[in-house]
Amino acid sequence: MTQIINHQSNYQKLTEIVKTLIDNNPLYQENLDKEKMLEVINRTFDPVAVPDVNSISEEELMKRIKSILSLHLVSGMLNDVTPEQMLIFDESVKHGG
Repeated sequence: MTQIINHQSNYQKLTEIVKTLIDNNPLYQENLDKEKMLEVINRTFDPVAVPDVNSISEEELMKRIKSILSLHLVSGMLNDVTPEQMLIFDESVKHGG
Protein backbone atom coordinates (compact mmCIF):
# COMPACT_ATOMS: atom_id res chain seq x y z
CA MET A 1 0.00 0.00 0.00
CA THR A 2 2.82 2.40 0.85
CA GLN A 3 4.38 1.79 -2.58
CA ILE A 4 1.09 2.77 -4.28
CA ILE A 5 0.89 5.98 -2.22
CA ASN A 6 4.54 6.78 -2.94
CA HIS A 7 3.96 6.15 -6.65
CA GLN A 8 1.02 8.58 -6.70
CA SER A 9 2.94 11.17 -4.70
CA ASN A 10 6.05 10.76 -6.85
CA TYR A 11 4.00 10.99 -10.06
CA GLN A 12 2.30 14.21 -8.98
CA LYS A 13 5.52 15.86 -7.85
CA LEU A 14 7.48 14.79 -10.95
CA THR A 15 4.68 15.85 -13.29
CA GLU A 16 4.55 19.30 -11.71
CA ILE A 17 8.32 19.78 -12.05
CA VAL A 18 8.47 18.55 -15.67
CA LYS A 19 5.57 20.78 -16.70
CA THR A 20 7.10 23.80 -14.95
CA LEU A 21 10.52 23.27 -16.55
CA ILE A 22 9.12 22.74 -20.05
CA ASP A 23 6.56 25.55 -19.81
CA ASN A 24 9.27 28.02 -18.77
CA ASN A 25 11.87 27.11 -21.40
CA PRO A 26 11.16 27.93 -25.07
CA LEU A 27 13.80 25.42 -26.26
CA TYR A 28 12.14 22.62 -24.33
CA GLN A 29 8.71 23.72 -25.57
CA GLU A 30 9.83 23.71 -29.18
CA ASN A 31 11.88 20.52 -29.19
CA LEU A 32 10.51 18.17 -26.54
CA ASP A 33 7.24 16.28 -26.36
CA LYS A 34 5.91 17.01 -22.87
CA GLU A 35 3.98 13.74 -22.58
CA LYS A 36 6.96 11.68 -23.72
CA MET A 37 9.22 13.47 -21.25
CA LEU A 38 6.71 12.83 -18.45
CA GLU A 39 6.87 9.12 -19.29
CA VAL A 40 10.69 9.17 -19.36
CA ILE A 41 10.96 10.99 -16.03
CA ASN A 42 8.38 8.79 -14.33
CA ARG A 43 10.17 5.65 -15.55
CA THR A 44 13.51 7.06 -14.40
CA PHE A 45 12.15 7.83 -10.94
CA ASP A 46 10.07 4.63 -10.69
CA PRO A 47 9.14 3.94 -7.05
CA VAL A 48 11.01 0.62 -7.14
CA ALA A 49 14.24 2.43 -8.04
CA VAL A 50 13.54 5.62 -6.07
CA PRO A 51 11.01 4.68 -3.36
CA ASP A 52 10.55 8.18 -1.96
CA VAL A 53 11.14 11.13 -4.24
CA ASN A 54 10.15 13.32 -1.30
CA SER A 55 13.46 12.47 0.36
CA ILE A 56 15.25 14.36 -2.45
CA SER A 57 15.25 18.14 -2.05
CA GLU A 58 13.13 20.10 -4.51
CA GLU A 59 16.24 21.88 -5.78
CA GLU A 60 18.15 18.62 -6.36
CA LEU A 61 15.15 16.98 -8.02
CA MET A 62 14.70 19.94 -10.39
CA LYS A 63 18.42 19.82 -11.20
CA ARG A 64 18.26 16.10 -12.02
CA ILE A 65 15.14 16.44 -14.15
CA LYS A 66 16.55 19.47 -15.97
CA SER A 67 19.67 17.43 -16.79
CA ILE A 68 17.55 14.63 -18.23
CA LEU A 69 15.46 17.08 -20.29
CA SER A 70 18.63 18.78 -21.56
CA LEU A 71 20.12 15.43 -22.55
CA HIS A 72 17.00 14.62 -24.57
CA LEU A 73 17.05 18.09 -26.09
CA VAL A 74 20.65 17.76 -27.27
CA SER A 75 20.22 14.20 -28.51
CA GLY A 76 17.16 15.30 -30.49
CA MET A 77 19.16 18.11 -32.09
CA LEU A 78 21.82 15.65 -33.20
CA ASN A 79 19.15 13.76 -35.13
CA ASP A 80 18.78 16.80 -37.38
CA VAL A 81 22.47 16.96 -38.31
CA THR A 82 23.15 15.84 -41.88
CA PRO A 83 26.01 13.43 -42.63
CA GLU A 84 27.83 16.32 -44.36
CA GLN A 85 27.49 18.52 -41.28
CA MET A 86 28.75 15.67 -39.12
CA LEU A 87 31.83 15.28 -41.34
CA ILE A 88 32.55 19.01 -41.11
CA PHE A 89 32.16 18.83 -37.34
CA ASP A 90 34.42 15.77 -37.07
CA GLU A 91 37.11 17.43 -39.17
CA SER A 92 36.88 20.58 -37.09
CA VAL A 93 37.32 18.61 -33.88
CA LYS A 94 40.27 16.64 -35.31
CA HIS A 95 42.05 19.83 -36.31
CA GLY A 96 41.20 21.73 -33.14
CA GLY A 97 38.96 24.37 -34.45
